[in-house]
Amino acid sequence: MTSQLFAICFNATRPAGLARFWSGVLGWELADGPDDDVAILPPDTAGFRIRFLPSQEPKIGQNRAHFDLTSTSPEDQLQTVARALELGGKHIDVGQLPEEGHVVLADPDGNEFCVIEAGNKFLADTGFIGALACDGTQEVGYFWSEALRWPLVWDQEQETAIQSSNGGTKITWGGPPVAPKTGTNRLYFELALLAEADWEAEVDRLISLGATRTGTGEDGGGRTLMLDPDGNEFSVQRPR
Repeated sequence: MTSQLFAICFNATRPAGLARFWSGVLGWELADGPDDDVAILPPDTAGFRIRFLPSQEPKIGQNRAHFDLTSTSPEDQLQTVARALELGGKHIDVGQLPEEGHVVLADPDGNEFCVIEAGNKFLADTGFIGALACDGTQEVGYFWSEALRWPLVWDQEQETAIQSSNGGTKITWGGPPVAPKTGTNRLYFELALLAEADWEAEVDRLISLGATRTGTGEDGGGRTLMLDPDGNEFSVQRPR
């Protein structure tokens, strides 16, 4: 049984506040749960949730992954930017050119994200979160395609992208050069299996594809931390 992408997790200095920001930007509802399990829920039950986990590790450099939000019109793009700024986001400069149509922002915890201009053809068949854009190799794109069984929808000049057969958000990797990894990633994937699935067999399958165990064992929530071929952390949740 293949793992499902259950959540995109943010390591956050203020999980509840960051959840309110992203809930307001995306229009997703806050999930009911204990104080240490802060999450927002997608409007489509087939999509992933976004979880916000407590962490006091300082942010070093740009994140290896960021959201690209889509727009239906120039006015819609402006409204998304304005809403993000009102909720505590800010404009940042990551080297974008003045003539580029997307707007680069950071959330209140400093995590970068982009609001893409209307008419972007690559993101036309997605949703509001058009892509999770990642800094990574072609190898890691192939790994995640096999791990999630999401088809490759782009594979050119070492750039890769995958998308669920049900549509929705794409996950992209920009190819070389890949910046050296410093510290624990702020954003990472959480995988989950159905209740009847063989968890150990799934972990072994992921290892056969190129993942490694971190050696830290399971946390209190039944999650095992692993690394993908680029050294990015991800977790695998035991069936409940």
